[in-house]
Amino acid sequence: MSLAHTLRRDWLSNIRADILSGIVVALALIPEAIGFSIIAGVDPRVGLYASVVIAIVISFAGGRPAMISAATAATAVLFGALVREHGLQYLLAATILAGIIQIGAGWLRIGYVMRFVSRSVMTGFVNALAILIFMAQLPELIGVTWQTYAMIALGLGVIYLFPRLTRAVPSPLVCILVLTALALALGIDTRTVADLGELPNALPVLLLPDVPLDLETLRIIFPTSVAVAAVGLLESLLTASIVDQMTDTTSDKNRESVGQGIANIASGLFGGMAGCAMIGQSVINVKSGGRTRLSTFVAGSFLLFLLLVLGDWVGLIPMPALVAIMIMVSIGTFSWSSLRDLARHPRRSSVVMLATVLTVVGTSNLALGVGVGVLLSGIFFAWKVSQIFRITASLSPDGRERTYLVEGQLFFASADDFLAALDFTEQVDQVRIDLGRAHLWDLTGVSAIDMAILKFRRAGTAIEVVGLNAASATIMDKFAMHDRPGAMEKMLGH
Repeated sequence: MSLAHTLRRDWLSNIRADILSGIVVALALIPEAIGFSIIAGVDPRVGLYASVVIAIVISFAGGRPAMISAATAATAVLFGALVREHGLQYLLAATILAGIIQIGAGWLRIGYVMRFVSRSVMTGFVNALAILIFMAQLPELIGVTWQTYAMIALGLGVIYLFPRLTRAVPSPLVCILVLTALALALGIDTRTVADLGELPNALPVLLLPDVPLDLETLRIIFPTSVAVAAVGLLESLLTASIVDQMTDTTSDKNRESVGQGIANIASGLFGGMAGCAMIGQSVINVKSGGRTRLSTFVAGSFLLFLLLVLGDWVGLIPMPALVAIMIMVSIGTFSWSSLRDLARHPRRSSVVMLATVLTVVGTSNLALGVGVGVLLSGIFFAWKVSQIFRITASLSPDGRERTYLVEGQLFFASADDFLAALDFTEQVDQVRIDLGRAHLWDLTGVSAIDMAILKFRRAGTAIEVVGLNAASATIMDKFAMHDRPGAMEKMLGH
């Protein structure tokens, strides 16, 4: 593929919509970046600089066009203890190390682990994030004046009704402009972006963190860096899969892993904290028309322009405008069809989805919620496969030979059923275990066959195992113990 074709596809195929959607995202990034800085216990500039640098770098290095990466709550919460105990410089060092770990994960092709995340876990992840996005707006919805509620309602009206007039301009951008003009014209008393914290008025400076380069520093930052790298990759890869579905396109998950690492290293060197992909901002971008890397680049570069050139004007944006946009994101992100599917889908799938939602919402830990969902999916899958397992016994006409025909998957979940189906006390001369319709998967399955062979031998019955396919024969040859010296004493306890 030529460079010109790649440039046109990834950057220049959707210029107008990408620029407008990037502007909307940049405006929506400001309050979140400030809020995440507060969560991490650092100056608002740390989150804002991180959002600028990460968005610009990931637009070039990432593997998912149109996805927005910046400072996030998922990574910010992990820095709190480190900042309290050791200060900002150690946060910057931990950010750089997290980026290095993510690059290593990308080189190890960690993106392929996404195939183990089931659809139910993905749906639960999306629904939980939608709920968290809405819950994050509650401070702006509780104990406020009626004018604030009226502005939020007006903002939602603009967002949902303006597209009926025209889609030439993203409705969230119109919402921000209309509500800002209205607040200034009528002098409405409501919180603004400026009330959240001081906006930076200078470019970030490239500097190495001021920490000792020794093993003690590594001991301090390593646990935080590993956690940040893992959570950041998990959220980024899941968000990439969601954007894939929304745009009916594919992404390079391993390149995304490396890109996130490069972006975080750059963030740490420019005085920012680690970040990752943001599902809320990515949804805003896609729904506003963003489709290529240009939209992500515009989001980061226009955010920098807003901070340095239009900072005073940005500070005047009323928070109800941004709250209305995030409520729209929450509503649009939530999979409403999943509520209807609770009654139609298999109960196990619904349990996985609900467990993921409850864990994420209850702990605000995305990694833990997805981990619970993946674990439950694995347990349910193993149980389901084990139920397909069957053993049929037949006796020869002369009553001297018993044959056990094994069908299905022999592994840790079916090993006990396999042994329970065998009669070790039956008085026959020969036992044949036919595995021609079975597959042997793990050491537990090998151990079960070993145990059966040794028990029949101890009873004085000749035993023969037949029908092993090539893969099953290989694992048996490598790990089986029944023909090794002392095997009977070890396995049967004599």
